Amino acid sequence: MSAALQMTAFGLALLSTLFLLLATCTDCWMVNADDSLEVSHKCRGLWRECVTNMQDGVRTCDQYDSILADHPVKIVVTRTLLITADLLAGLALAMLLLGLDCIKFLMEDPHVKLKMCYGAGVILGIGSVLGLVGSVWYAVDVYVERAMLVSHNIFLGVHYDFGWSCWLGMAGSTGCFVASVLLTCCLY
Repeated sequence: MSAALQMTAFGLALLSTLFLLLATCTDCWMVNADDSLEVSHKCRGLWRECVTNMQDGVRTCDQYDSILADHPVKIVVTRTLLITADLLAGLALAMLLLGLDCIKFLMEDPHVKLKMCYGAGVILGIGSVLGLVGSVWYAVDVYVERAMLVSHNIFLGVHYDFGWSCWLGMAGSTGCFVASVLLTCCLY
């Protein structure tokens, strides 16, 4: 039972970590919601903004000036939280891999392997909370920005919704949290 639970948690943690990494690297955190009127599809990400022409499929991306330049708070906070979540999830994944019963590392001391799995669960839990806070922070800020424009009757020609990168960040964080619960609560 313990080995099956470990393998389930490892598979979930691996998939969720990949989701978090993809969310951090991709450029579709915000997408324009006016596809019926637009001839282009706009995506804003943490690192650049991309526009895809719907007629010929040509994609053009503009990098943000600098990582250290003055950016909106939502971008800086989300970048920081997601990069930290990525690093913690990667560390937890390596720790979990060494703590699995099927790996011959430290086979003579199963108590240490169990502690490694438990520690990986705690680290995954911290990373998942940071990733979830970053993703939700960004989503809430997009919603508040749109609500402020609507409440002041301001229409800029395009409004944005949550992109698939935002949803991927939330899914990855939630998966890491479930893997953390499996490792910390159910393993003992």
